[in-house]
Amino acid sequence: MTVEAPLERRVDPPDPVTLRVAFAILWGIDAIAATLFFLVPYATELNPVTVLFYQVFGLPGVVLAAASYAAVIVVIGHVLSKPFDSLFVAIMVLLYFLLATNNVLLLLLGETLPDLFVPVL
Repeated sequence: MTVEAPLERRVDPPDPVTLRVAFAILWGIDAIAATLFFLVPYATELNPVTVLFYQVFGLPGVVLAAASYAAVIVVIGHVLSKPFDSLFVAIMVLLYFLLATNNVLLLLLGETLPDLFVPVL
């Protein structure tokens, strides 16, 4: 007979752990890049919620917005049943990979990911 604590029954994170670690790393890179967007003159944050939080709270508002997005994703990942929870987090990892890559390229090169692959007409 096994005894589960109430918290253990409610918290059911998606598998595998490497997927969750990848999400955390990519989210962190994206959050840092979004914060840097407000410090460099050639990059602009397009997310209106992040911009609103920045206008209200300053740079901590950018971190608060990013943390809010991550919290929503984590909660959805815990609520969904298997295997949809892992699929959802995998899609979010792919999305954050694209966002983080785009943001880092924009900060380093001054060009977005689509600009690098689509010739200027």
